[in-house]
Amino acid sequence: MLAGLGQHVFEAVLFDMDGTLIDSTGAVERGWARWANELGFGDTYRHTDHGKPARDIVSAMVAPDQVEECLARVIEIETQETDGIHALEGAAALLGSIPPHQCAIVTSCTRGLAEVRLRAAGLNAPPVLISFDDIENGKPHPEGYLLAARRLGVAPDRCLVIEDTPAGLAAGRAAGCVTLAVAGTFSSAELVADAVLLGLGGIRAVNAAGGLRLETVS
Repeated sequence: MLAGLGQHVFEAVLFDMDGTLIDSTGAVERGWARWANELGFGDTYRHTDHGKPARDIVSAMVAPDQVEECLARVIEIETQETDGIHALEGAAALLGSIPPHQCAIVTSCTRGLAEVRLRAAGLNAPPVLISFDDIENGKPHPEGYLLAARRLGVAPDRCLVIEDTPAGLAAGRAAGCVTLAVAGTFSSAELVADAVLLGLGGIRAVNAAGGLRLETVS
């Protein structure tokens, strides 16, 4: 419930992408299964590391001298997998209620892949889009959210992070941001945040003294 946020006023809202703004689960799982099958892992592989950078996942599965080649291949495959990608309920309306200079997306995807998925979902990226290409350390490290806050010119403790995974929420907390979890990819019980929602439907940002506040609308 939004009650966990109280009357908190934010200067910026920082969104995760996959599982928060868009549903790409089917595309992600198909892409990784295809990649794993190509490498001989068989058709029993299941992608469960949602929210973690592809490089980290690949590095745990192949020899060090194969990481770059395998990473490039999985990104190529994922870029081709767009069937079924769509905006989650309420995502477009919430994004549209936030001035572009007070909003950012922080994703574990590469920039090219993020742009492909946002386009497939019919969403426009805000001017500040932090991808894995922009940072050294992926979630749960706070680097991505700290960079987004810096580019927006906002202190991290004046930012709200909206995420759907434990790794992403951990990154938001470590950055010093207030966190809002969206259940779906993971259950509510698995998500540690200041507030937890089952979805973004009916949520809007409204002007408040000193910034923005989230409210539910009928």
